[in-house]
Amino acid sequence: MSKLDPLPGLSPYPLQHFYDEMYADERNVRPHYKHVNRMFSGMSPEELQEKQKLMQRRMMEEGITFTLYNPAQDQPMERTIPFDMIPRIIPKGEWERLEAGIVQRITALNLFIHDIYHEQYIVKDGIVPRRMIISNCYFRPEMSGLRVPGGAYITTSGIDLIRHHDGEYYVLEDNLRTPSGFSYLFKGRSLMNQLFPELSFASSIRDVDHSLNRFLSVLRSLSPSRTKDPVIALLTPGEYNSAYYEHAFLAQQMGIHLVEGRDLVAQDHKIYLKMMNGLRRVDVLYRRLDDDFIDPLAFQPSSLLGVAGLMNAYRAGNIAIANAPGTGVADDKAMYVYVPDMIRYYLNEEPILGNVPTYLLSRPQERQYVLDHLSEMVVKETSLSGGYGMLIGSEATKEELIDFRLKILAEPERYIAQPIMSLSRAPVLSEGSMAPRHIDLRAFVLMGADRKPHVIPGGLTRVAMREGSLVVNSSQGGGVKDTWVMA
Repeated sequence: MSKLDPLPGLSPYPLQHFYDEMYADERNVRPHYKHVNRMFSGMSPEELQEKQKLMQRRMMEEGITFTLYNPAQDQPMERTIPFDMIPRIIPKGEWERLEAGIVQRITALNLFIHDIYHEQYIVKDGIVPRRMIISNCYFRPEMSGLRVPGGAYITTSGIDLIRHHDGEYYVLEDNLRTPSGFSYLFKGRSLMNQLFPELSFASSIRDVDHSLNRFLSVLRSLSPSRTKDPVIALLTPGEYNSAYYEHAFLAQQMGIHLVEGRDLVAQDHKIYLKMMNGLRRVDVLYRRLDDDFIDPLAFQPSSLLGVAGLMNAYRAGNIAIANAPGTGVADDKAMYVYVPDMIRYYLNEEPILGNVPTYLLSRPQERQYVLDHLSEMVVKETSLSGGYGMLIGSEATKEELIDFRLKILAEPERYIAQPIMSLSRAPVLSEGSMAPRHIDLRAFVLMGADRKPHVIPGGLTRVAMREGSLVVNSSQGGGVKDTWVMA
């Protein structure tokens, strides 16, 4: 008898010292995973491999792709994102605590962004140093004193969480500019429903499809015009962008316009969409490109991706931009250190979710400690994301450690460091059998003019597909799982 797991409940791999999402110990499955474990354990490796092939074929047919950029290659490589069929499951009570912590965090971050572009009370009261604001490459003086529609700076966000070996969740970073991954969340659930209807429908899990309607409602709420049916457009850099599939998917699912900068024009401090029968005014622009490129008159003059005059229309109150320009000042990796203080300052509450211990290398004492323990650290460049500009000390060569040491000494303010955390593991299907892989969780949050954050149930579980790797980013070859929240 060739079965994946002949003894349901027996872990098919050593648990070591990591927290395992499915297995409580070597012989016991966690209660909320029993149904899933029983089903996958009852399938032969051949059946599972056939399911994997079918999943891959469906993803190819539907164009669910991600573009990888390899400096060693001349051309970017488009591929289907690795999708693992064993869902990650979060119990109801556990999710409720996560949800409360995420809502608390986003509320404080939105208040912080408003504050620094207006009164700057948090700076005057000595909570956040002024130099951390002024020297931040994402700080936009153009936003100072500007009224943002609905006061919602962070319309969409992705909060990355990890579970450490102590079983506790920690926030790894906040993505507040143009977070990606929404499409993989929605399509992952759709594919699981198609391939395993008996599994997903027999389980009591929270629905995610209604969150697409919430997404559209949030964008509509930002419209500065009084029109009953505001015109909403998603601004994409174009088909060569790594996340273009997601841009097209979201526009199609929400019934909004998918546009590039050349499809829009500014007239009389308003933005118009070029249509076959003339111009149509745009009320809300959900942009998926960075501040530097959205308006060559205001930011990067060489940009061919944005709309000349967009910021003038924004200042005049004739269009909403989601996310608001300048939100990146709050998701800079050095600013992350101060988020617990922001929660205490603005909300008078203790943080529900903790940060990963973080060292600011601009501080001499912390810098020296990190340099003395570099092989035990993850060092990140404060302004980069997607796994770029990062050192994982335990995996680095002697030459890489020396090189990063020199970089830190030359420009210490560009880097932060964190101890290497023991990311929890979950089983993935690898050649018809279970294998452990490290995971994290990107929780997606939507916020409209009512400034009441909505956390999409479950979010996106990202998987380090390479054995032993801690890098889960899609841009670095990571994969994803469907994430279930028990109802």
